[in-house]
Amino acid sequence: MKRRDFINWVGLGLIASSLPVAIAACSSQTDTPTSEASGKWQTVGTAKELDQKGQLLVKNSPVGNVLVVGTSQAGNLIAVDPACTHKGCTVDWKADAKKFACPCHRAEYGTDGQVQKGPTTKPLKTYTAKIEGGSVLVKS
Repeated sequence: MKRRDFINWVGLGLIASSLPVAIAACSSQTDTPTSEASGKWQTVGTAKELDQKGQLLVKNSPVGNVLVVGTSQAGNLIAVDPACTHKGCTVDWKADAKKFACPCHRAEYGTDGQVQKGPTTKPLKTYTAKIEGGSVLVKS
């Protein structure tokens, strides 16, 4: 093989190997599902489902696991990630006491997700929630 042919092949190889990097750099799309769901309203259920029990537990929604508490008539919905920040158990809504309680280790959280009683020290993640057109929507 001649030196000129060899250099041409090496140059062609360098150009071909850098092409995917150039394409990725010019792409405007993101592949992270959290960035798509973050900041957008996502449907997690219906107002009818929420009104039946006064709460709506949705696993694997576009924003993650969500527990929505309230009724369509109340107007002020509470929405949290129901995973206890201590060991990950699913918290229960205690309507009479207006708090979330962990059945595993008895941690308690207020309606704002803040810790009221340990052993946990981290608050629950909260969401903004609303009802629109018969659907329950949440946004992180």
